[in-house]
Amino acid sequence: MLRLYIAGNSASSRRAEQNLARLQKYMKAGEWKIEVIDVLLVPELAEKAGILATPTLSFDRSDRPRRIVGDLGDIRRVLDFLGIEPNGDIP
Repeated sequence: MLRLYIAGNSASSRRAEQNLARLQKYMKAGEWKIEVIDVLLVPELAEKAGILATPTLSFDRSDRPRRIVGDLGDIRRVLDFLGIEPNGDIP
């Protein structure tokens, strides 16, 4: 489960959503559930998850939870940090 926490329609939120869409192209289809949560609309979810900054990508696995704060612009580093094997060459 990947969750992207954003704050409204800010420039950094839009960039993070666009980069998440790019990221999905390099992930194996069907293996990942992705959810985008706007903390301005549902702040209780961000509080419950302990989100302090946006945009934040949260990778919720019991054995190795990870969080990345930022716009997710470096696809290769994001996949490497999350431990996700890309399904093709990343330009």
